[in-house]
Amino acid sequence: MHINPTLLLTLAATATAAPQFTWPWGGGGSSGGSGSTTNTANDITNKAPCKALTVIFARGTNERGNIGSVIGPPLRSALQARLGADKVNYQGVPYAASAAGNANGGGNGGSLMVSLAQQALQQCPSTKVILSGYSQGGSVVHKAGTLLTASTPIAAAVLFGDPANGSPVANVRNLKQYCNSGDRVCEAPKSFATTAAHAAYGRNGNAEDAAAYISGVTGVV
Repeated sequence: MHINPTLLLTLAATATAAPQFTWPWGGGGSSGGSGSTTNTANDITNKAPCKALTVIFARGTNERGNIGSVIGPPLRSALQARLGADKVNYQGVPYAASAAGNANGGGNGGSLMVSLAQQALQQCPSTKVILSGYSQGGSVVHKAGTLLTASTPIAAAVLFGDPANGSPVANVRNLKQYCNSGDRVCEAPKSFATTAAHAAYGRNGNAEDAAAYISGVTGVV
């Protein structure tokens, strides 16, 4: 997949120059909160018991922890509510998620995501792996797709507020993308401004719909 570098540079400049956006649920701001049970998930790296489903999530720019707060935690909660906590492992991608990272598709986030997927399948060969990301995290998923091989099968990808909305994820057949009306990061014409619509994915039914999609495409019920 090719993403116009001019658009990515515009996104980086906008994220740096625009007024600070107040994220709901305590997200955004400087990175941190690595010990937070709300904004952090480490089931793969902590070698949690094997479960039917493993979700690897990349947070958006400047979100805290490794799964952020806009849609990372709501998606985890929706999956656990639908399938049961005993069927879902959840892992955040520990990449920088900085404003500058928008210009190069999330920096090393793609390679880190692939490494986590490989680790998940090595530890639990029968688990179904889902790649997911929000905002810059969507770029991370796209980059991860280009690095995947047949030895790392991915069941599906689910993206929210993806700057490359409408583009496929390489080497991933099943793809679900969410783009809120008025979200200028993913909706044309793109200005990459951080509007309220860009922060609404966790409270407009998207998490529950995504959980239903993941259940359906993987057969995990």
